[in-house]
Amino acid sequence: MPDTDAEVADAQGVYEEARQVLGPFTGPVFLAPLTHNPKNGVTGGVWVVNAGDRSAILKVLTRSKEATGRWAASEDPRHWNYWRREADVYTSGLAQVWQPYGVRAPRLLARVERPGGDIALWLERVRGEPATRWTPARHIEHARRLGAAQGAVGAVADEPWLSHRFLRQYVGGNTLGQELLDDDEAWRQPLVRDHFPEGLRREVVRLHHDRDWFLDIMESLPRAFSHLDHWPANTCADGPHSAVFDWAFAGDGALGEDLGNYLPDSVFDLFVPAARLPEYAARAYDAYLHGLRESGWKGDENLVRLAVRASAVKYDWLTALMLANAGEAQLDYGGGQSVDAERRYRERGMTLAYLGEWATEARALAPRLGFPEAPSGR
Repeated sequence: MPDTDAEVADAQGVYEEARQVLGPFTGPVFLAPLTHNPKNGVTGGVWVVNAGDRSAILKVLTRSKEATGRWAASEDPRHWNYWRREADVYTSGLAQVWQPYGVRAPRLLARVERPGGDIALWLERVRGEPATRWTPARHIEHARRLGAAQGAVGAVADEPWLSHRFLRQYVGGNTLGQELLDDDEAWRQPLVRDHFPEGLRREVVRLHHDRDWFLDIMESLPRAFSHLDHWPANTCADGPHSAVFDWAFAGDGALGEDLGNYLPDSVFDLFVPAARLPEYAARAYDAYLHGLRESGWKGDENLVRLAVRASAVKYDWLTALMLANAGEAQLDYGGGQSVDAERRYRERGMTLAYLGEWATEARALAPRLGFPEAPSGR
């Protein structure tokens, strides 16, 4: 398929698929690629498809794309990068279980099993404002809706293709640059030296040392059906709802884990200024908790707080990656455009330091709730 806007006569049967899915139309089919992670071996591509006055999103799932290391497609239904999962989440209806509470997925228009083994997902095109452009207030309202949805739905029936132990597998697969955490020269690189806060090295090394303890905690907390890739680039407004895309990792998670991913990711990719993160995160957490209570959830709030704070472990790998890439060109998500390297390192450094505070709070809170003390103590 083309990788730029193009008129398509019959690329991989798209024309005939479009006629079957969208109904009769006149003229050609046009495909425009959408930003996604090009390294992921599960994703054959994502496009906006325009055919006459009809429009849809086409996402192709594959296991035949060349991908190395952790981004290789998996045949294991429990693996975090199982190649068919998103199709199963949509087909089963699980992608829509949060809809009554204000969070929904695009409607599945068709699932097409292609002769070569790929799966084409034809999805509704949701045209609302992307969350990458939301104000903090809109993010906070989304957090309330997410809390209401996860509080009401909780865990779901254990389908064999839902991801399990996602966080442990995902973090364990991110190993690039870990040896640099103890490398003085790596910490003296100009981008790192000039833009990482004082004391950050101590906190990230400590988090790395305690990684298994944090993962054990996250796996012991109350469970919820979770998106597990919940961040602004996968979210947009949809009238009174929030629409959430990309359900490829969905499965079992800790209650609060999705929020613990969403908040720092709002800053890591420069959608919310790092200076606003403490206030933004506090208000979003309160909104999430309000949503939980609104749904009738009656659990211990401290367990949710612990899940959000302990979810800092998801970013154990990020400092090491930044040390490894401090001498490289800095590209945005999808690799299409360059970003201001100094701004990225400054904003991410501040956010990693804030996650260090989350980790410290988790170490203090866990023993009070009956969990073992962290190896590094308080």
